[in-house]
Order: sequence, then C-alpha cells, then structure tokens
Amino acid sequence: MTDLLFRGGRAFTPEGFAEAVLVRDGLIAAAGPESELVRLAPAAEPYDLNGGLLTPGFTDAHIHPVQAGLERALCEISEVFGLAAYTAHIADYAANNPDKSWIDGGGWDMSAFPGGLPHRTQLDFLDRPAYLIQRDHHAAWVNTRALELAGITKDTPDPADGRIERDPDGTPSGVLHEGAMDLVGLLTPRPTPADRTAALLDAQRHLFSLGITGWQDAIVGSYAGSDDQLPTYLSAAADGSLKARVVGALWWDRARGGEQIASLAERRAGAEGLDRFRATAVKIMQDGIAENFTAAVIEPYCRCGGTGLSYVDPALLNGYVKELDALGFQVHFHAIGERAVREALDALTGTDPANRHHVAHLQIITPPDVPRFAALGVTANLQPLWATHHAQMDELCIPYLGEPRVSWQYPFADLVAHGTRLAAGSDWPVSSADPFQAMHVAVNRTEPPGSHHSGYPTAQTPFLPGQSIDLRTVLTAYTSGSAWLNGSPAGVLEPGRPADLAVLDRDPFALDPADIWTTKVAATFVDGEQVH
Repeated sequence: MTDLLFRGGRAFTPEGFAEAVLVRDGLIAAAGPESELVRLAPAAEPYDLNGGLLTPGFTDAHIHPVQAGLERALCEISEVFGLAAYTAHIADYAANNPDKSWIDGGGWDMSAFPGGLPHRTQLDFLDRPAYLIQRDHHAAWVNTRALELAGITKDTPDPADGRIERDPDGTPSGVLHEGAMDLVGLLTPRPTPADRTAALLDAQRHLFSLGITGWQDAIVGSYAGSDDQLPTYLSAAADGSLKARVVGALWWDRARGGEQIASLAERRAGAEGLDRFRATAVKIMQDGIAENFTAAVIEPYCRCGGTGLSYVDPALLNGYVKELDALGFQVHFHAIGERAVREALDALTGTDPANRHHVAHLQIITPPDVPRFAALGVTANLQPLWATHHAQMDELCIPYLGEPRVSWQYPFADLVAHGTRLAAGSDWPVSSADPFQAMHVAVNRTEPPGSHHSGYPTAQTPFLPGQSIDLRTVLTAYTSGSAWLNGSPAGVLEPGRPADLAVLDRDPFALDPADIWTTKVAATFVDGEQVH
C-alpha cells in the first residue's frame, strides 16, 4: 500500500491541530509539520486537503443502519413534510408498486399533525393495508384495512408496553404507540436475508459519504415488527463486505426477564473472532418518548397527567444489569424521561466502568443526577440534533413537561462541567445521520438551515443556550468519544491507530459557528483505503 501524505490543510488531533498526517500500511504513521513528514517519507503520495480539515472517521454511537436501509427501499416519506405531501408520495408509491400486498415504510413527523396524531381515514384511499412507522420509530400510522386484518377493535386492550390511540368512542384511530406497533407490524411482509444485506450495504455507503466509519447498532434483535439483524452483520463481516467497525447492541426483550441473559451470551459468542463486528453490548429501552407521554417522568405530565412507562421494572432492572455487568457486557440504555435516567443510573451503580456502560438520548435529567454520570463512570451518549426549538418541542413537549422540567432538557454543558465522558450519535433513520447537522445544534442550539424544521417560527431562537458546547468538545465526542465507547482502536489521529479518516471540504473551526452545518465530507478512508 502506497504511503499517503495528507497536506494542504489541518488535521484534528488531541493536542490541537497538525499541519500534515502520514499514513503507512493502513495506520497513522505520524502527524506534525509537513516538512518533517516529507523527510520521513519522501516517496509518499500527497493528498491535497484543499484547505479543509482532516479528522478521524466519525463513530455514530446510536444508530439503526439496517432498518434505515430497509426503509430507504420502501415507502419512505421522511424527505417530505405535511399531510398533503405525505399522501401524494404514498399514492405515487402505491401506483408504482401495484404488486405489493402492503404499503409499508415510514418517516412521518408528529409535528405535521394536530396533536401529533394522524388518522386511519387519511390512508383509507389506499386499496391495500398500510403500515407507516413514525420518524422516531415510537409509533405507527395504519389504515382501517390494516386494523381489520390485525383484528384490532375498540375491545382490544392496550399491550403492557404500548397504547392504541382511540377516537372518543373507543374505535382505534390508526396510531399504534410503542409495543402496540407489533399488533400490525408483525403482519407486514418480512424482508428476505438478501433484502437485509442490501439494506446494510446501502446504509454503509451512505454513512461513508458522511465520514462515518464505525457505529453501534442500537437494536440487534426483533423489535416493533423488525427482524433480527444479527445474521446480516455476521454474514457481511465474514465475507468482508462490512468495512466499518461495528458493535451490535443486542436487544433486551422487555417481555422476558433474566432467563434471556444466557441466550444473549450465546449470541455474543457467535460473533467472536470477526474483524469488523462484535456483539458486546445489550440495549435496554427503559422508557418511550415525551411526545406520546411514554417517557418515564417523576412528576405527572401537565394537562394530561400520568408519569409514563418504565418498560423494565426498576426493582428487577438492578439485578439484570449487575448480571450483565458481571458477564462483561456493556449496557446501552435508552432513557428519555428523568425517571428513566435515574432508574438507569441506579441500576449502573456499582458496575464496572471498564465495561463502558452508557445512557442514550438523555432528554431530561434532574440537576442532582447530572454529576452521577462522571461519578459512576457512565458515558452520556448524546443525540444533539434534537436540542432545538421545533414543533415537537414547542407544541408536544414543553406544554406538557412544565417548569422546572423544561429547563432540564439536553444539559450538555452541565454534563461537561462535571467531567462526564461524552459519545455522540444520530439515531438515524429517526433523524439525519449527518454529524455536522448534530454538531451545529450542539454548538448553536438552533435548527440547521435547510432542515424540515428550519422554517418553524422559533427554530433560530437558541434552545437553552447555556447548555451549548464548543465544536472541539462535540467533534471529540463524535470521534474518540464514540470510538472509545465501542472499544475501537480508531477515532484518534496518532501513530499506530487505524487510518480511518474523514476529509472535510472546509475547516469548520474557521467558520462562523452559524455555518458549521455547511461542512461536507469530501472523502472517507478506512484502514487507509478510500471508501468514499
């Protein structure tokens, strides 16, 4: 492999910035002044950064690539917004796919509908059953035909981990929340193994185009009508088509208890020895989301009451986590509400920090719980893109959370001030996988121009601006922070590390902070090989 000398810009290093970086045999050989590296390797092939920035490849610490790839091949409506646009796109898809028995896909946004709720009758123009997953994957929009096929009536009880939205007379309205999604989702056509492999490789291409060279898949298992992705990863890692560095977070089945731990260990063992994939984490989804009042909160929601759902009984959770920790598993929590965050931290108390446990999303944290992350050695896994004023926040969260809870949201600066280790991710396809969209929000706490929400009246009003963090901090979270979380040797530009690199078309540190979102990835390398 030819030596490569990255020059003509700057390189992001732990110490600051380097003038140039030398890559040899797929590894970082040196970083420093260009003249020194030319003397070290006079025959190296120069790679001109054209004034841009060289960074480690990004690691997305919470993402769902296989699901995203599958959705990209279905009736995917996340690129449009509003009922008229949705129905037009759905109608076109149905007309172009007359042989499909179901219209399935997703990407609709709660903020496009009054109260965040579409209705089954809005899809009843279709001649087939429809099942469309909400953009954040916590609900599904179905039509009357789908409800009929599933046998869901006004007499159907809500499952323990979900809710059937209903009209005033009790008739199902066409929205299924959380665990209720499976009532219809499991009836939809199942993707074949070939479909799942194609979805993974399509997603990998897209992520490489964004400079993402590694990730943690936050659900490897069956959830809400999805199929287990573990065989897909095992196959792609074995045949070499998976080039990214991936950790799979094995899904904790919340309908079961500690008896599943032995099978999780067996699933982990089945991935041992693979170069690009390890199944060393367990994902526990402790609550839902605030917009549909399933996020677990301490005090009742304003206006509607209720305190959300704790999907795993906290009295049992502690024992499950301790057993997983003793087996060397990393525990990856989903926690949105402040009670779920506290339950996760309580369960992680006394665990081994070497297992790199983390809590993702962290929409609401009580002030007394913020310092517990650093004290317990628990990583805060941030999805920064959500920390803005947009319709879901201003219309579906703030009025129902109330003060002081509203001011406890996405407290990134407070976590940093207490010395918390940070990782970062996107939750794609819930939201954009572009790291610079998320970094823009982390720094500015405003919507990136061009997003679906950027035209919202308060989108450019900073959301709790005192919780913004600087670009170096969030870029570090997306590189070395997330790579460390995954146990990856990449993520840092220093000698001996894999040359997993992202070449940026500009230097975001030289931009006005309001323009961070404009940064694009010009090229991506894995082990010194250009993959984008």
